[in-house]
Amino acid sequence: MAGETKDVAPITPDLVRLVSETAPTVVVLGDAILDVWLSGHCERICREAPAPVVDVGARATSPGGAANTAANLAALGAHVRFVSVVGDDEPGRELAGLLDEHGVDTANLLTATSRRSISKQRVVADEQVLLRFDEGDRDDLPAVQTNRLAKALEKALTGADALMVCDYGNGLLGGPLRDAVARLRADIPLLVVDAHDFEQWRRARPDLVTPNAAEAASLLGADLPEDGEERARLFEDERGTLLDRTGASAAVVTMDRHGAMLLTGEGRGYRTWAVPAPESQASGAGDTFAAALVLARAAGLPTTSCMELAQAAANVVVHKDGTAVCTPAELSLALSREREAEVPAHELARAVAAHREAGRRVVFTNGCFDVLHRGHITYLNEAKRLGDVLIVAVNSDESVRRLKGPDRPVNTAQDRAAVLSALSCVDHVAVFDEDTPVKMLELLRPQLYVKGGDYTENMLPEAPTVRSYGGEVRVLGYVADHSTTSVIEKIRTSAPVGEGA
Repeated sequence: MAGETKDVAPITPDLVRLVSETAPTVVVLGDAILDVWLSGHCERICREAPAPVVDVGARATSPGGAANTAANLAALGAHVRFVSVVGDDEPGRELAGLLDEHGVDTANLLTATSRRSISKQRVVADEQVLLRFDEGDRDDLPAVQTNRLAKALEKALTGADALMVCDYGNGLLGGPLRDAVARLRADIPLLVVDAHDFEQWRRARPDLVTPNAAEAASLLGADLPEDGEERARLFEDERGTLLDRTGASAAVVTMDRHGAMLLTGEGRGYRTWAVPAPESQASGAGDTFAAALVLARAAGLPTTSCMELAQAAANVVVHKDGTAVCTPAELSLALSREREAEVPAHELARAVAAHREAGRRVVFTNGCFDVLHRGHITYLNEAKRLGDVLIVAVNSDESVRRLKGPDRPVNTAQDRAAVLSALSCVDHVAVFDEDTPVKMLELLRPQLYVKGGDYTENMLPEAPTVRSYGGEVRVLGYVADHSTTSVIEKIRTSAPVGEGA
């Protein structure tokens, strides 16, 4: 997986459909949990204690933990084989039934008569979670049942494209199971591990691990910064330590509302940005992220593109109630509706005013962006890091022809805007007809105007306009040999553009 931060295919509805139709076979090994949501209203306090009384009006259940990852994989189009253990009890039977409804193969979901199934029950009053109570056994699995589970795993892996391990420390995946995965490792095309203790899986040499921010900080023995940018810098600076302690080829650190970071042994980290949502609606979003990541990777996408698809899927479920799944149709619809390609200038001005009123730092950049390449991706991610909102202004087709010649652009303004808007680092895209975006800068007045490192500030005709209203101009780094002109020339001469193109 080395070098896969170089290229990214922006996630569009068509690409979502193609990934779904690939339908890889994924084995999910991990803790089976039944999520229960008891919802109602609260208007009084009980007499026995100063505790709220909730009049429960609805009970909803869904697969949780590794079972939620399996359900999300199936919803996104994968063939899923679930390997786990539940008790011979009502929660275990209910969970098995839910997985069947989601289209998950439960032939290797074992039943242990001596074990109580794990359930997490949340009491919700008027969309506020008041209480969660957990039930079930979390002791280490006895040797006899561990051997049964190891045999079930080996059977399930036959012909599989990937193994997703979800180890939440509930006693299911002890040393013997980890040894079994390490023994079978050579026959596992893709191994992704999500665990509370990643160092325990080091010997299995995962292709990818998915710690959350707190878990990653714990691996580093560091305090977790509150600021999202400080978190990203910490993980990028210490990526060698993260990879060494997990034994992984690459790591994806999920940072909730701050997005996620892809870290490999070379190049800079790749960042995605999340759509903020209340914490009460974030339950299970990490499972959705992991499921989409594994699906896309098993389907053959570069890991950077897998990151974008995973982030988009997580953005869908955090706006749903309870523990939820994301389908290809929902993901495509969200990409079509929420990522409008070209925003009219007057609507964009209102959006920028709202961002500014909310205290967000607006970053503005512009260009032709005719054929998206590594240089563009590196540059746009760097621009996003400098603020809270990134606006990309795109030259119209006529403007590109005046600047680049009659054989350009290769792609229309509508297509270029759609591709850019599919990147999680880009918040708004606008098209302008002039040779420079001076008029748009005068209208929007962003706090920061950035351009790529093949310019100097003195070369920018926009600089005086930005400085006139108190804005800042900054020139970012340049990625050599990755201009659109060079990419087009390589295409014309049939030379390979690069991995993942």
